[in-house]
Amino acid sequence: MPAGNGRRAERFLRTTGQHATIAPDAFTDGSYVLSIGGAEQSHVNLAQPDEIFYEYLRRIGHLVDLAAPADVPVTALHLGAGALTLARYIQATRPGSVQYAVELERELLDFVLRQLPLPEGTDLHTIIGDARGALAELEPGLLFDVVILDIFSGPEAPEHLACTGFYSEVRERLTPRGLLIVNVGDEPGLTLVRSQVAAMRRAMGDVAALAEAGMFEGRYPGNIVLAGTQAPWPEDWSEALVSRGPHPAKVLAGVDLDGLAPQS
Repeated sequence: MPAGNGRRAERFLRTTGQHATIAPDAFTDGSYVLSIGGAEQSHVNLAQPDEIFYEYLRRIGHLVDLAAPADVPVTALHLGAGALTLARYIQATRPGSVQYAVELERELLDFVLRQLPLPEGTDLHTIIGDARGALAELEPGLLFDVVILDIFSGPEAPEHLACTGFYSEVRERLTPRGLLIVNVGDEPGLTLVRSQVAAMRRAMGDVAALAEAGMFEGRYPGNIVLAGTQAPWPEDWSEALVSRGPHPAKVLAGVDLDGLAPQS
């Protein structure tokens, strides 16, 4: 029976050798939590997919809101599928969007789709494989309004993804106004965040960083969301993102982002 009917489900993931579970959220009706190896990985609200529980995913959702006029469908690429929380959000807020999701773990994607079905009408194309390899194999001429990379967790990241070369390949797949969004989970000191700011700056026209205000002090682990644009970063976006929260929110762009450049 699908977990979406209120029951806990479990699946062994052969690629990583870990167990994935999907269980009802005890505090929110209609919501479920995906855990991998005992650690919470994703939260899905089946009843209201436009409501996002995790703060960093809400910030990404707000970025997607700015990527095109309200209600206008977009073409989106998700590199790292998880429980497809953001794919559900895009379908709920921009019906008619065409989406692609790349996931390295075949069993995880099958498990999520079976236990937590997507909203009716969702146009999602799933691809099993490495993010960089899958990007190269997409049909020629396919461009995206939004590319979301949510793979990095902790100070270490796959070298072939956490680099300017990969970000340059992503940029070639963006529409002229396309937006690259990268979630970086990092430890105190923000070593990975700093390296990714530098790598994205070399590949994109402009870069901004969005997070809970205290994250930029680099004193505790957490998530910082990086956004790459092909034109100069719109100043009104910073104001909109701070006002939309979650609070307290802070956006660094332009010279304000220089403080997150790699330290010598």
